[in-house]
Amino acid sequence: MQYLDGEAMRNALKNGVQRVIASQDGLNKINVFPVADGDTGTNLALTVGAMGAVLREERTPLHALLAGAADALLDGARGNSGAILAQFFQGVSDTAAELTKFSAQTFATAMVAGSTYARDALSEPREGTILSVIDAFADALTASVGKAAHVDFPTLIDHGLGAAEKALSHTKNQLAELKKADVVDAGAKGFVALLQGIQAYIKTGETVDEIAIPEGAADAIMAGEDQDLEYRFCTECIVTGDDIDRRKLREALSQLGGSLVLAGSRHKAKIHIHVNEPDHVFKLAREYGELTGEKADDMHRQQHTTHADSRNIAVITDSAADIASADMDALDIHFVPLRIQFGEQGYLDKLSISEREFFDELARNPNHPTSSQPSPGDFRRQYQFLASHYKHIVAITLSSKVSGTHSAARNAAGRITGSDIHVVDSRNATLGQGLIVREAAEAATADATIEDVLSRVDHAINNTVTYALVSDLTYAVRGGRVPKSKKMIADLFNLNPVLMTNEDGSVGSGGVILGRGNRLKKFVRYLAKKIGTEREVRIAVGHANCEADARELERDLKATLPNCIDTYCTDVCAVFGVHGGPGLVVVSVLFR
Repeated sequence: MQYLDGEAMRNALKNGVQRVIASQDGLNKINVFPVADGDTGTNLALTVGAMGAVLREERTPLHALLAGAADALLDGARGNSGAILAQFFQGVSDTAAELTKFSAQTFATAMVAGSTYARDALSEPREGTILSVIDAFADALTASVGKAAHVDFPTLIDHGLGAAEKALSHTKNQLAELKKADVVDAGAKGFVALLQGIQAYIKTGETVDEIAIPEGAADAIMAGEDQDLEYRFCTECIVTGDDIDRRKLREALSQLGGSLVLAGSRHKAKIHIHVNEPDHVFKLAREYGELTGEKADDMHRQQHTTHADSRNIAVITDSAADIASADMDALDIHFVPLRIQFGEQGYLDKLSISEREFFDELARNPNHPTSSQPSPGDFRRQYQFLASHYKHIVAITLSSKVSGTHSAARNAAGRITGSDIHVVDSRNATLGQGLIVREAAEAATADATIEDVLSRVDHAINNTVTYALVSDLTYAVRGGRVPKSKKMIADLFNLNPVLMTNEDGSVGSGGVILGRGNRLKKFVRYLAKKIGTEREVRIAVGHANCEADARELERDLKATLPNCIDTYCTDVCAVFGVHGGPGLVVVSVLFR
């Protein structure tokens, strides 16, 4: 084989992509750098899998194939190594912009350009990573074409892959984290897997019919150990603009955190960075163009998940569930954020905007916010990570009667094969949803079977009710949920509306409390009648920027209800607060 045209390159890449995907679990197990969070394999599988649509198109010219692949990789890049790989392909594509086929010489030149692009994407490149292996591969190709007037592709790829494999084995001696864990770099090994697939096609004609991502729990011990993380969130987004000054953007981003990779071009850039404040990244990025694809993964929770000893069941929910942050950490509860939009300004709920920041913004921003469900892709990414570490996943969502979140979670689960994912409609919201999620997580932590966990969840769903006392209908009117006439009546007669969840998961009227004076005492009496003293209850109390009211409410309920065995108090999520506004107090009750 003397040349690689578009069709040959397509088949070679399909092989390489499938090799990376098949290596997913093994790569996760040896992921210790830069953070031992066990997701490099999943991230690389998602990244290269993004090329699927491009690689299904037959008879695409080489330059168009590479341009499409580079763009798909940039959009789909996940994690540090994924972003570097995307930038590598950007360099390859730019160099091959006019080519219809690769000769050995032009192939080597393109790989060198890819290597240069990849290294330039990092503010602080480190040896012993995927960069070292990419460099070794490109250098070996250059040496091969320089030694002979003519070299065929099987010989060329053999030389390049041999050098890459040698560089891979050396990575464990280049980074202290790898040497301590006695493993090679996971991202570098993923790149070698890509090359091995390409080699198989070039030497034997081996091809794959379709790219499919296999999912399944890994049961091997993970390399590395929990670390004290300087930065908590692995943050990513895409910036699209007319002329992005990537140098200035890189300099500004480098002040915010570590592990920065800036991939892409003047018109589209992919940001990957580890920070403690994801919103600072998104705010800065918006100064350079339109922002899409925002995500922030909690590496602290991922790392804990990676090295958990005995858990078989992962519990995940969405950000509409209100649970005390200490319980989220202690019970290893994962979540997918909903999105909040103030005009053109968007946020990831509880990640790029906290509950209190939301209510502050609600009070001063003339644009009334809207909330939107996560995409199926948001859930799918989390499922894929969890499926590589747990045998079962229980996803408990916001009521399907008030949001499409449940549908998104189900759609994502349906696209993942080989994993035991149970998507459950909580038929509740905010604190009620949180109580149900806690029941599941407590059972999972106690090593209950999946059947027992689901049974406990089912009982909790059928025995949990949420009540909300609204002090001001202004925000419900702004959001179109309540007509102005009803607000006028409530204001005229000093009525405090009470909302409550119904058995089918809808939210309806629970009556009214008369008079503005002593409204919390009246609310306690209202709740005491509803709850009674016959059954033990767990109670959660939430508030919208009125913690003192919530603490008073919690104390009075505990004093009034001797059957209350447990309480916690926390902020109410932005999704519920969009319509309730500041001053809202919420009480959820789980009957045992």
